[in-house]
Amino acid sequence: MEDKQPTKEERERLHEQQIQEKINLDKRKKLTKKIIVYSILIIIIFGVTYMAIVNAKKPGKYDNFAKCLTEKGVKFYGSFQCPACAQQKQKFGKSMKYVDYIECGPLGQQTKICNDANIDAYPTWIRDTDVKKGVLSFEELSQLSGCNL
Repeated sequence: MEDKQPTKEERERLHEQQIQEKINLDKRKKLTKKIIVYSILIIIIFGVTYMAIVNAKKPGKYDNFAKCLTEKGVKFYGSFQCPACAQQKQKFGKSMKYVDYIECGPLGQQTKICNDANIDAYPTWIRDTDVKKGVLSFEELSQLSGCNL
């Protein structure tokens, strides 16, 4: 038996099929790469979000100290425009939310509560009649309040 040779049309059709298969294979490879890249991005986004949520739920390092300051009646007067106040707030980090902070407003336009408390510098810490001005260390705040670090 002799092998029948494919006609020119059959060879062309076979060649076109092979080209189309290669194109389809290339498309599948590109799609697979996209799926992998997007999957990795989604995993990273979920991981970062999860870590942010977990970290947000962790207590601040100075929560107990900050709560004690407030319980002892210590007040922190400051201004959102004051770099020293920002430095003081930064020391507390997440625990700042427990400090009794009074916003005195923009520099030069002090609020009534701060005028009534005779605040003339920022930051100012007050407990009863004891007044301390400037950025205080935790040791100084401990002495002012009687709170332990």
